[in-house]
Formats: sequence, structure tokens, C-alpha cells
Amino acid sequence: MVATQGQTNTLAVISLVSALGAPLGHLIGVGGITLIIVSIVTGHMARAEIRKTGERGAGLALAGLIISYVHLAVIAVVLIFFFGLILALVAGIFGAASGSH
Repeated sequence: MVATQGQTNTLAVISLVSALGAPLGHLIGVGGITLIIVSIVTGHMARAEIRKTGERGAGLALAGLIISYVHLAVIAVVLIFFFGLILALVAGIFGAASGSH
């Protein structure tokens, strides 16, 4: 791929746009996790291309990566919280059921 230095890397733009669209993807059912993965992959690909070609867009790629990794961490924390909540509820139900005999 031949690129001029004044051109913005397309993968960097895709990384940022998909990172910003991922929260909406959860709400409308498009697949927020899929958009996060797209953003992370394209962000790393963009950074590698930018180092080779000297294109613009390093900040866009970095922003897409940061947003996506933070989003992924928030999802992990929420899932751990809800998994713990479900375990606590199940333990409470079974504890109450076995304590009533």
C-alpha cells in the first residue's frame, strides 16, 4: 500500500468509529463485543501501518484502542458483578431452603 504522509490511515478511522459505536451496539443488538474486537484489531493494524508508512492517524488509532480496552474492562467488571450477584442469590435461596427444615 502506497500512502502519502498527509493521508490519514483508514484503519485508524475504522478503529475509532467502531470503538465509539460499540456502546450503541449493545443497545441496538448489533453486537457491541464484535465492534470492540474490530476496533482493537484495526487499531493495532493501523499503528503498525502508520509506523511503516508515516501516515497520519496515530492518535485516532490510539484513541480507538484506549476506548475499546476500557470498554472491555468495564464489561468484564459488570459480568463479574452479575455473576457474583447470581451466585449470592442462589446461595441465599438454597441456604433458606435448607435452614427451614
